[in-house]
Amino acid sequence: MRYRVVHQLPGRLRLRLPALGAPGYASDTLELWLDALPEVREVRAGVATGSLVIEFTPTPEAHARVIERLRAYVPHVGHDALPVPAGESDSGLAPVATSLLALALLPLLPPGWRLALAVTSAAPTLARGVDTLVNEGVKVEVLDAVAVGLSAARGEVYAATVTDLLLRLGAYLEERTARRSDRMLARLLRPDPAPAWVERDGELVRVPGDQVEVGEIVQVGPGERIAVDGRVIDGVALVDQSAVTGEDVPVRKSVYRRVICGSVLVEGRLRIEATQVGAETTSARVARFIGDALTKRSVTQSEAERLADQRVALTLGTGAAVYAATRDLRRVQSVFLVDYACALKLGTPVAIKSGMARAAGNGVLMRGGEAIEQLAGIDTLVFDKTGTLTHSELAVTDVEVLASHPGCDECDLLALVASIEEHASHPIASAVVDAAQARGLEHISHGEVDYLVAHGLSADVAGGRIMIGSRHYLEEHEGIDFSPFEPRISSFHDAGKILLFVANREGPVGLIALRDTLRPETPETLARLRTLGIERLVMISGDRRSKAEALGRELGFDAVHAEVAPEDKAAILMRLQDAGAKVAFVGDGVNDGPALAAADVGIAMPRGADIARATADILLTEDRLDAVADARALALGTMRLIRTNFRAAVGINTAILVGAASGRVSPLASAVLHNGTTLAVLLNALRGVDFDGVEERRLAPPADD
Repeated sequence: MRYRVVHQLPGRLRLRLPALGAPGYASDTLELWLDALPEVREVRAGVATGSLVIEFTPTPEAHARVIERLRAYVPHVGHDALPVPAGESDSGLAPVATSLLALALLPLLPPGWRLALAVTSAAPTLARGVDTLVNEGVKVEVLDAVAVGLSAARGEVYAATVTDLLLRLGAYLEERTARRSDRMLARLLRPDPAPAWVERDGELVRVPGDQVEVGEIVQVGPGERIAVDGRVIDGVALVDQSAVTGEDVPVRKSVYRRVICGSVLVEGRLRIEATQVGAETTSARVARFIGDALTKRSVTQSEAERLADQRVALTLGTGAAVYAATRDLRRVQSVFLVDYACALKLGTPVAIKSGMARAAGNGVLMRGGEAIEQLAGIDTLVFDKTGTLTHSELAVTDVEVLASHPGCDECDLLALVASIEEHASHPIASAVVDAAQARGLEHISHGEVDYLVAHGLSADVAGGRIMIGSRHYLEEHEGIDFSPFEPRISSFHDAGKILLFVANREGPVGLIALRDTLRPETPETLARLRTLGIERLVMISGDRRSKAEALGRELGFDAVHAEVAPEDKAAILMRLQDAGAKVAFVGDGVNDGPALAAADVGIAMPRGADIARATADILLTEDRLDAVADARALALGTMRLIRTNFRAAVGINTAILVGAASGRVSPLASAVLHNGTTLAVLLNALRGVDFDGVEERRLAPPADD
């Protein structure tokens, strides 16, 4: 990238970039690219001036990294940028400086020239008002233009210039505040692929992370960022996953463990087989999730904008009434400078973005303002038991061969099932693969794996086709009869174990039993949800009724649905909705997708299947149930903050309007008070909510994932 250093100080650079604003060089994209550096504190790009200001840690090393980062920028479609709020520009302080210069020159000019300078300085405000009136109707820009124009028409050049200066300064501060809310989310979007050292043709080659292919081996050393999702095949290391999962303690990674793109290797060295690359990595999916969320508008936001536009008409009507009653143009100017719209229109999205950023920092990704609004309004919370109330890390307890096959024993069966299940991502598959690896079992070659959603897997191996999945799948779809083994199956179920059924074309082959355990934070989380206004807690389980109901009574659930087939979960939610309930559903499996979509709010656990994460409105990035209560607390707090800001904006601006109409508030005072109120509302929204104890409630992360 071509650039020229205009000015530099320790920790600050001002550059001239001729290409700024050209295709691929959008200001927000470039800001985001540079802001991904930990050393960078703030980036400001101005398209109008072609300048870029970078503030960073004042060290030579940081300076060198900033320059290296800038030189490495290559425009391409992979650099996703934040959406720019409507009406936002990147003109910065230039309009404010223009008004200040005009105000300084006024005393130096002859009287005849002063009006011309005042009108010239205010011309952009006047032109914007005319353009808005013609194309959009009566909005706040029209009122601003009328207020400034009235001062100029009456020859009050100082009043016109100072009023225009205050309007521009207020607009600049509002823009900066709104942009700060975007910056709070920007670091989560990470547009740049980390470089990766890949083993190719017997050599170690450094390539961009998005050019790594599935199945390639990547080597990662201390201080390097992991560029792919994958599985460790060699080495032991401590890995910092905080940028992706929010975990504040590095976790140990060893052979066969999964690693996440965007994590940083703290100590040790790993060789990783890439399983997901480029746009399919965890960090890329998180970026898309947040990017999509920023474009979604909530009902509250739309309503705030509607009310703001209505209050423009109120201001206009009040001004007309004041003039009809008093013929005092000074009062009319004061009235027209009272603007409800900025505080109402900007306060809500800033509060929502602040809430999203705060939630993301605590392991909760929210799909925009609508998810926050809906979560705050629910009264019923439905949990799928397995992987949510219980820990997602299942453990294999029994491997039982049901059919007689020459040379086949428990280890052979486990190795075969693990070799096929490693192509799935759900908790049962992970537990089976981990059990096989713990026993040192080797991979068994097989053909292409066929995946039937919510039922199971099948693949060709030497000796025939193996089918793995639920009993329902094997009996109803494949015609395999497990009834001769009913006593053994019942004994596993009575012990509270989950069963994975294995068969071939000849009949049943074996059973793999797994057990899950109740999360230690589950009772406290459910009690906290009660205090946060959840009226009804419901559990859905595939367990036998006696076992499920016993757990439900222990945890204090209001209703328990046991022996539920995967396809029936959504129907239960719809019955609750038909009864008038506002329902949120927490799940993590492939078969939870329909229920997550049917709920008013779908919440997916972090280890859930891809379809669950894609369907959910809220995605947890930390494997802890109390994040659900954190999300509810934050949603309630954000909506409370929006209502508080709304009432403050309306109340204070109405008081200013009354003072302006009565002649007690001058035009300058009206502009100062209005802009001060707007800025206070925006800063309060940007500060966000503070729900007590979230940091303290966070449990220590597991030793490994």
